[in-house]
Amino acid sequence: MSAASDMSAQEMPTVVLVHGAFAGCSSWNGVIANLKRRGYPVIAVANPLRGVQKDAAYVQALLDSLPGPVVMAAHSYGGLVMTEAADGASNVKALVYVASVSPDVGESVIGLLTKYPGSQLATSINMVPVPSDDGGMTMDQYILQDKFPEVFAGDVDPGTAEIMAAAQRPASASAQEEGVTKAAWKTIPSWTLITTQDLGIPPDLQRFLADRAGSTAVEIAASHAVAVSQPGPVADLIDTAASATTRSMQMSKSRRG
Repeated sequence: MSAASDMSAQEMPTVVLVHGAFAGCSSWNGVIANLKRRGYPVIAVANPLRGVQKDAAYVQALLDSLPGPVVMAAHSYGGLVMTEAADGASNVKALVYVASVSPDVGESVIGLLTKYPGSQLATSINMVPVPSDDGGMTMDQYILQDKFPEVFAGDVDPGTAEIMAAAQRPASASAQEEGVTKAAWKTIPSWTLITTQDLGIPPDLQRFLADRAGSTAVEIAASHAVAVSQPGPVADLIDTAASATTRSMQMSKSRRG
């Protein structure tokens, strides 16, 4: 039985999903379908992938527009954006990190991967110069298409992985280098899905970050693209986080009453 069955429609939080680099909103399709069957309102936000501060401001504007409680889930680089954007957002009640990172103030993707080597992404990136907003040039990062299935989507069927490689959204180099200025997990309860076959974010790094954040961690034998290959367990953890925080809010209201 789903944890959502214990909540009324009025109590169910909106689930906001934040994708990471080299992916898009469609990477959440299976998770969205699963959550919608359970009755959750869901929004998959189009993460700009231009830099932590720009991306977080975009996501924060969405959060500000939503009535009622919110549960956020983020994949990969999206974890930095969620960590920054959710800080101070009174409607965000839970954070779910999915094959992701929960950085502390000042930490970046590159910095964390340097401390925990093992990611195969660095050797599979193609840098492409593109015009920037200020009239200069910036560098966009893509995963080489022939490397994408192996390093990003090892447990996704080959045909789907090839499509994902062709449709991947690039992230600016600055997005990987820029650190967060806030850490929402210090004040908001968090859950972490650790992917033990991940060649993008090493499992030991995921474990360290989850432990440091006091996050409720679940491990699954999956690649970095777990939201595509195994959407059910991803939705299960989001459901668990939503149910736990809803019960907490109910108890708080009961005590006040």
